[in-house]
Amino acid sequence: MASKSPTSKTLPPAPATARATAVQPNLHQQSHETQKYGEIVKLPNGLSEKVCKESVALLNQCLADTITLRDMYKKHHWQVVGPTFNQLHLMYDQHFEAQVLLVDILAERIQLLGGIALAMAADIAESTKIQRPPRGREPAAVQIRRLAEAHEMIIIAARDAAKKVDDAGDDGSNDVFVSNVLRTNELQVWFLSEHLVAASPVTA
Repeated sequence: MASKSPTSKTLPPAPATARATAVQPNLHQQSHETQKYGEIVKLPNGLSEKVCKESVALLNQCLADTITLRDMYKKHHWQVVGPTFNQLHLMYDQHFEAQVLLVDILAERIQLLGGIALAMAADIAESTKIQRPPRGREPAAVQIRRLAEAHEMIIIAARDAAKKVDDAGDDGSNDVFVSNVLRTNELQVWFLSEHLVAASPVTA
């Protein structure tokens, strides 16, 4: 048996109340907001606070509309019926997943510019420009029409935003709007539109 070091000391056990306090979660944390929505925390990114604030506003609008479109895809994925059920059910979910990626890209861009990304459903509902669909089920053709209109709205806004942030020197946000938002939405609206040609069985 190894002998104890002559310099080692055995500490007395902590009182039971102290031991319990050390591992007890504090579930009553409260504080004020550390950064208000709309404020910019200046980061060393080579952009002025004014440019960051303007880019964040454009990105947040796109984020609100993208989250709305994402959720519309999931709604239609659950509710679609008819002879094209399988194709649309799968396509809606594929498009949903691509929109999920866009949401993260947009939100992270906002945060790295020193802004605050919209996140909660109530805030999204207040901010989005996309018309709210009814709660009930609609024919597949109407679902596709709603999705196509939402895509076009985002595409038009993204092109305008891309020009504005490019003029301001915010190349990173320009890349997000062009490489991510525009290309994803242009591709998806093409897939949707091809289901509404004259020979398609998808009609209302």
